[in-house]
Amino acid sequence: MLQRCGLRLRSARVQQFSPDPEYAAKVASLEMALWEARRYPRSVVAVFLDQMGFARWPDPAPDWGAEPPVADRRGAKQGLWRLMGALNPFTGQLTYLDNYIVGREKVIECYGRLVADYPWARRLYAIQDNWSIHTHPDVVAALQGWPQVEPVWLPTYAPWLNPIEKLWRWLRQDVLHLHRLADDWKALRQRVRAFLDQFAQGSQRLLEYVGLLGNGYLARMIHGP
Repeated sequence: MLQRCGLRLRSARVQQFSPDPEYAAKVASLEMALWEARRYPRSVVAVFLDQMGFARWPDPAPDWGAEPPVADRRGAKQGLWRLMGALNPFTGQLTYLDNYIVGREKVIECYGRLVADYPWARRLYAIQDNWSIHTHPDVVAALQGWPQVEPVWLPTYAPWLNPIEKLWRWLRQDVLHLHRLADDWKALRQRVRAFLDQFAQGSQRLLEYVGLLGNGYLARMIHGP
């Protein structure tokens, strides 16, 4: 009867909504930063920053086979490792660092690497979320030594405005899902670094994967009408 009425079982989709009361103002600041980077590519840079963590245990995921795939953890302790990355939405260049903990010291180090990667930048927009570490007094003090670095704050709970989130998804799909290195923590971290290192000089493929070369909302914001 339900089928005759045109009804069927459907998967739910998440309604994207940010509760940030300053959503419109923050999006306007994001658009302005991207416009400047597009208009003045020899002196202005904009990058999207984000962090992610991963464990030595493999992520379970679907796979082809006669039997259900097994995410083999081999009795190893879970272990955690963290990444912080910065994606240039115009070139696909990735700057990143990794460590057991990514706290204020590593955030400061990441800003320093960005300054080293773009020494010619008169202004370097760091587009980032509202993680409390970003406004830690030590971080704020360090930024005074790099006046060209200007934070641009994304709206709260708005991951669709940060394309580097899709890079983390790609990393999980290609490296972390069902891996066989639970008992070789060093090799797993090296494999993660090798995956990220391929984008050190920029990548059109990466831009395509994260949706910055099509007609999506962010792509239109970056490349203009």
